[in-house]
Formats: sequence, C-alpha cells, structure tokens
Amino acid sequence: MLPLTDHLIEALCAINFAAFAAFGIDKARAENGGWRIRESTLLWLAFLGGSPGAWAGRGVFRHKTRKQPFNGWLLGVTAAQLAALGLWLGWSLG
Repeated sequence: MLPLTDHLIEALCAINFAAFAAFGIDKARAENGGWRIRESTLLWLAFLGGSPGAWAGRGVFRHKTRKQPFNGWLLGVTAAQLAALGLWLGWSLG
C-alpha cells in the first residue's frame, strides 16, 4: 500500500488534470454552442486542489480570462490555498 503522501500526490494530479480538461471542454462547447460546464463546477475543481490546472487551462485555452466575477473567485480560491499551504509549512517546519 502507498503512503498517504503518495495518495495525496495522485489525487492532486488527477484533480488538476480534471480542472485543466474541464476548461478545455467548456471552451470547445462555448465555441460550438454546446452544453456548458457550470462556473461553480470549474471553481469547485480549483477549490478541491486543482487551482494550478485551472490557471493552466484558463491560459492555454484562453477561457474565462475576461469573465468577472469568476476571475475574482478563482483568484480568491488560489490565495486561500496558498495561505493554507504557508500556514501548514510554517507549522510543519516550525
């Protein structure tokens, strides 16, 4: 069995891939008039650890780059995650 950290790394890779893919799928659907992925779903993917994938998908597919308040929410999710990571690192190292 893998240690907990290996499972965490696998989960983060999966959620980041899912977030990246969701941005690409939503962009394609937007261009073709198809069924869209809700903004709340895209934000939840970011919130669950997929912020890097969300930002990468946003940049690569040029999707949701001018959409407010979506960008503010994505920035807020990312800032909260970075703050939590900083607190965890400070607690772990300190």
